[in-house]
Amino acid sequence: MTDTPWIIRRVTAHPLRALLPKAQKTSQAVFAALEIVVVEVETDSGTIGIGEALARAGSRGYAILIEEALAPRLIGGDVRDRRRLWKSMRSVLTGRPGGQLIEAIAAIDIALWDIAGKELGQPVYKLLGGIGRSRVQAYASSINWLDDATVVQEVADALALGVTQIQVKTGAPVDRAIRRAAFVRELAPDTLLGVDANWAYDVDDALRLGRALVDLGYDFFEEPIAPHDRAGYRRLAQHLPIRLAAGESDFVSSEALMSLHDRSIGMIQPDVARSGGITETWRIAELAAAHHTAYAPHVGWSGAICVAASLHLAAAAESFRTFECMVFDNPLREGLCTPVVGARTELVDGTLAVPQTPGLGVTLDRDALDALRLS
Repeated sequence: MTDTPWIIRRVTAHPLRALLPKAQKTSQAVFAALEIVVVEVETDSGTIGIGEALARAGSRGYAILIEEALAPRLIGGDVRDRRRLWKSMRSVLTGRPGGQLIEAIAAIDIALWDIAGKELGQPVYKLLGGIGRSRVQAYASSINWLDDATVVQEVADALALGVTQIQVKTGAPVDRAIRRAAFVRELAPDTLLGVDANWAYDVDDALRLGRALVDLGYDFFEEPIAPHDRAGYRRLAQHLPIRLAAGESDFVSSEALMSLHDRSIGMIQPDVARSGGITETWRIAELAAAHHTAYAPHVGWSGAICVAASLHLAAAAESFRTFECMVFDNPLREGLCTPVVGARTELVDGTLAVPQTPGLGVTLDRDALDALRLS
């Protein structure tokens, strides 16, 4: 007899788009709207798992890829065979793994873990082999690369949340970035601070800013240079006594392994909605532990499902250090699922609760899904 609760019968992809109440600015661009893809995987018994893919633009293209290229490889498959299903989806395209395909796989894989947790009556972090955390340390992300008056208000708002860690966006030119770093240090003299440059610099400019950050007592320097510049990261690591952070731009564990093996970064930040879902991101977290390197899930501008999945990974990961709590309004995060998890409204003494109900611990709000779906 078929064990129907585990057999996949339907995969549905929903491309979503939300306008932000307040545009966000990084060194790369101004973002007035965000897109993601939400996936529902349904089993023969009617159990539905939900997942999310990072798709900052062109989410309808991702949805087509999921439903036309990936879904046929899943129908009739067993949810418990997640690694086999992952490999089957990966084989849709040859060549090095990455890009749209791995992000699309991420949404499906997260949904499969959600189903597994629901069927077994356990939160996902318990399925991963939890390390005993029910709450995780968080940092406020991010202070925008905007004018000083805006920065004053955003830092004050972050401190009012009770956080003890804040991330600051910087960009070019370096002189302005150094002034911004010093300005925020004056505003938050007793706070652990990090900088996210979104790879705004070349190696020489990154060295200049990094030395200033050391003098100002900053804790970490995230993505100072292009993510694929491995030699550049090695040079920075050799010359800067500050923790370099990166990994949100990596897709699979083999990419992360290069940075972990040569010790060029001190904190790895894979994004579960980009790095192939929970299955592949967990591999990265385990590699980080094996290399005695801190793990900090990247959340960024993702939606509620990515946040929930990231909380489960943070709860279970041996070398977890801190969690990215985004502190600006995002309808894809606050309005898409119930209950709201991982948001600034959920902070208590600078920590966030890990969902305790089976699966991911969040449920889609159908009205919000319909309102945000692209036709």
